[in-house]
Amino acid sequence: MQNRTAYSGGEVPARVDMDAQLTVELASVISAARRRATRDGDRQVDTAHLLHGLLEWDPAVRDAFDGGPPQVARLLGYLVQRSIGYGLQWHGTVEDSGAVPMVAEGGVPGWSPAAAAAMDGALDRAHARYALRAGCLDLLAALVDDPESRAVEVLRRASVDTARLAARLDGDTADLG
Repeated sequence: MQNRTAYSGGEVPARVDMDAQLTVELASVISAARRRATRDGDRQVDTAHLLHGLLEWDPAVRDAFDGGPPQVARLLGYLVQRSIGYGLQWHGTVEDSGAVPMVAEGGVPGWSPAAAAAMDGALDRAHARYALRAGCLDLLAALVDDPESRAVEVLRRASVDTARLAARLDGDTADLG
């Protein structure tokens, strides 16, 4: 039987434990998101940092968008504007999408509650298909599942139909009609 030891309650497991549950590609995405948050002067890795890393690191993530390269370029444009302090005005604020309760300061070091919930969702998706490790598409699907997250705000601004993307990631071709 598959051991479902995914973290819950917004707690990020020890780095070694989490890395053992991620593909190499997803571990690279998370490292990139952490570096970007630090470089941008943000207090926490948020869902937009994770989305940015996914788009940069994984061709399968880029292929998931039905708008093709122009849509991906538009997404990256919004994310780059955000990282230089232009456009979406989130700099220096903590993401709280309402998907999970806010935790006390220091409760999830370096992660916004929504980002921690997305990681939990990615691990849950991997475990549901009996995979040992969560991959980049698992995280993308988990990001899209939180309609109030910064990642979804970026997706919507880039004219991504998030319901259609979620259906595609879930393999529900009936909703793609």
